[in-house]
Amino acid sequence: MSKTIKAKLVLLKNGKEDKEFFIDSDVINIGRWDPDSGAFPEIDLTNDDVEAKVSRKHAKILCKNNQFFLEDLGSLNGCYVNRGSRLVAGEPVPIKDGDEIILGKVFFKFYVLDK
Repeated sequence: MSKTIKAKLVLLKNGKEDKEFFIDSDVINIGRWDPDSGAFPEIDLTNDDVEAKVSRKHAKILCKNNQFFLEDLGSLNGCYVNRGSRLVAGEPVPIKDGDEIILGKVFFKFYVLDK
């Protein structure tokens, strides 16, 4: 059975939309590949985070009752929504269609597809 794509994160490079990462389950981990443990996050930013500002286990996107949340997993360089305050680790915040998300120094636009 195929998963339903619910939303997507679109990588922004020089202010323009670039690579797309699809959200197709209720929990999506975001980070970089960990060669020590062999762990791969569902959204692996190893090749997109040239300055290595994204932690190996940086954040996750959760979907509950068709509402999306971004949760910082204790990252070193933080998570931000719409250039607001740095997220508090372990405290999910709601995100909605069109929000800008910053993980370390990597910028994204968040889009809800299954409205």
